[in-house]
Amino acid sequence: MLISEKIKTNQPTVSFEIFPPKPGYPVDTIYDTIDSLSDLNPDFISVTYGAGGSTKDTTVEISSLVEQKHNIPALAHLTCLTSTRDEIDGILDKLEANGVRNILALRGDVPQGSCAVDFSDSMYSHSGDLVQHIKERGGFCIGGACYPEKHKESKNAWDDIVHLREKVDQGLDFLITQLFFDNELFYGFVEKAGSMGVDVPILPGIMPVMNLKQVSKIVSLTGCSVPKKFLRIIEKYEHNPEALKEAGMAYAASQIIDLLAWGVPGVHIYSMNKAEETRRIVNSISTIRGTQNRDCSKL
Repeated sequence: MLISEKIKTNQPTVSFEIFPPKPGYPVDTIYDTIDSLSDLNPDFISVTYGAGGSTKDTTVEISSLVEQKHNIPALAHLTCLTSTRDEIDGILDKLEANGVRNILALRGDVPQGSCAVDFSDSMYSHSGDLVQHIKERGGFCIGGACYPEKHKESKNAWDDIVHLREKVDQGLDFLITQLFFDNELFYGFVEKAGSMGVDVPILPGIMPVMNLKQVSKIVSLTGCSVPKKFLRIIEKYEHNPEALKEAGMAYAASQIIDLLAWGVPGVHIYSMNKAEETRRIVNSISTIRGTQNRDCSKL
């Protein structure tokens, strides 16, 4: 089923992101995680791609498993920075043959250890180029990424939304945000994007913080801000790992409850392959989600 059709349902969607095992590790190490997450009846599961497509084969394999074994729509991440048109088409052919019809089209990060990337005529330099190619090919629902606090390479928030609007015009069906810890930033972003013609559903991405190292890595990689109320939690429990984990899950759940009250079309949880922790968060919002009526004016 196409994710764009899922989002049109009256009940807000709940979905998860997982990532394949690192290269060199057997793919079946994630099977139990997928089984456990599938038991939560998510609306879809997204599968990451790895820097420079380092896990592209396992991304295809895992996405196919989600679709065929669990009958859950898989959202296969696809990056284009170092790929040729033929390579992209080859991956799309495999996904389509295995019933995967949803793509998250991304530029991708430069692989670690690369000094420079050669943008030849056969390569895509922007995610919008990939979106346009998939749209012209047809047969896929296309999602894209967006950034409530702007992309780290953008000059400013205005410029970032201008580029986002261009991507939407090239064929995006929905958007998923980078993680954030301050819901007010998300609400402001959605309103600005809407005023500039971004007219597709925007799903907020929420990552439960499980440990102190994770916080430092998130801030370093994404540049996202940490609000005072969350900083207080980190400072209070930084020397008590189990308490910090519990507080991190509670904070993520409180974010989701507030987002549902605001009227988001769905919530995408960055599970970090932590099935039990994800289950606890989903269970804590299940009653609220089940009685939620979407305010379609905010899509």
